[in-house]
Amino acid sequence: MTAIAAALAGLAGAATLAIAGDGIAEPLPGAGPGDAARGRAIVASRQRGLCLLCHQAPIPEERQQGNLASNLAGAGGRWSAAQLRLRIADPKRLDPATPMPAYHRTEGLARVGAAWKDKPVLDAQQVEDVVAYLLTLK
Repeated sequence: MTAIAAALAGLAGAATLAIAGDGIAEPLPGAGPGDAARGRAIVASRQRGLCLLCHQAPIPEERQQGNLASNLAGAGGRWSAAQLRLRIADPKRLDPATPMPAYHRTEGLARVGAAWKDKPVLDAQQVEDVVAYLLTLK
């Protein structure tokens, strides 16, 4: 698959989440197996994931971590891959009042800048990478 085809597949997956119960059982369309090392880098990133603005995680080199949301330590023991995938891709499907952003949703959003319109914050592969990392946190 070319890089362009993979990117388009990831964007197409942003609009079609196969939700069953409280999770998304299958990897997002266009994604390969998640890579925990890449997922850790996304969680720690102040430019991409921004997870540590609200969450704490066992990433000791990042000293400034949030305390507004659940601690990610133990996330892999609390939630399944399917549950984590939905919580990252579109947490508002579980709790419409959550302040957590939908990292892989593109429809129904308000006040989105033109440069980001119809583009998910994380592509399908990045969501799978974050899921893989969180699953290591038992």
